[in-house]
Amino acid sequence: MFPSHVLRFILTLALAATAAAAPVYKGAIVIEAQTGDVLFEDNADYVGPPASVTKLMSFLVVTDAIRNGRLTLRTPVTTTTADSRIGGTQVWLKEGEVFEVGELLRAMMVQSANDAAHALAHAAAGSREAFVAAMNARAQDLGMTHTIWRTPHGLPPSSRRIEESDVTSPRDLAKLSRALINQTDILRYTSIERAPFGEGKRPQPVMMDNHNNLLGKVRGVDGLKTGFTRPAGFCLAATAERDGRRLIAVIMGSPSSKERDVKMAELLENTFAKLPPLRTESPRATEPATIVISPAPLPTPAASAPQQPSDEPPTVRFQLPGGTH
Repeated sequence: MFPSHVLRFILTLALAATAAAAPVYKGAIVIEAQTGDVLFEDNADYVGPPASVTKLMSFLVVTDAIRNGRLTLRTPVTTTTADSRIGGTQVWLKEGEVFEVGELLRAMMVQSANDAAHALAHAAAGSREAFVAAMNARAQDLGMTHTIWRTPHGLPPSSRRIEESDVTSPRDLAKLSRALINQTDILRYTSIERAPFGEGKRPQPVMMDNHNNLLGKVRGVDGLKTGFTRPAGFCLAATAERDGRRLIAVIMGSPSSKERDVKMAELLENTFAKLPPLRTESPRATEPATIVISPAPLPTPAASAPQQPSDEPPTVRFQLPGGTH
């Protein structure tokens, strides 16, 4: 028999080894935004629910409607009873309220508002069903072969059955993120850390806080979207730009927001470190080298309001080698 202190030591090592072996995600991928080249992948074709990351496709379909002239950012949208009853993370739309498309897009991407996503769906396509059909058509256009959309917001069905949920893969979400970055102004929205909703239209606006904990903490990060439900775990499609190079990284199925965020920061740091230098002409001696700066978030309003619930539990600050991020 081992002495008690030796047994405790062995048990501690065993527990540490088990924790170290626990997966921090179900699937992940990192690609270069300009070329689409895959720079890292680990079970990138894992198929599962993406939770609120679904709203990336909703943003693309609404943008298509704007591009085709069916909507503008100033188009007024009258919210319905169905919008007000969606549940989950929201900006608490009430039946009969009127907000512009641009306001609802911001609520969908910053607050991850399910009610805003539902309102945009019927505004853009006439009905939720027609909007979801457009989402799936767009997925086919982009070669998202492991994706089926069933909602504009990513909430699980009442049955909680995976086969009745939105499903996709890290590789497919990377394709979608690349299309959004190259074809839309989504970073204008996803780079916002805090903003009011309903200012000037409600007695007390909702103060929205972005759920992407990497904003302002990991250099160059300016998007894109988080997601969490119990079936999906913690998911994140992220992007960062440094010195003219932009990466897109996707993680699905993490057991906690902290583990997801730390792993995402690690993937971005490691991949940027391994990138070969850009082939560019040497700047003239009399001119400074050009520095590419990521789009800045909109100014933070001075007004404040009580903190609103999130689609993710509160997360702690995470630590990487070289300091706190």
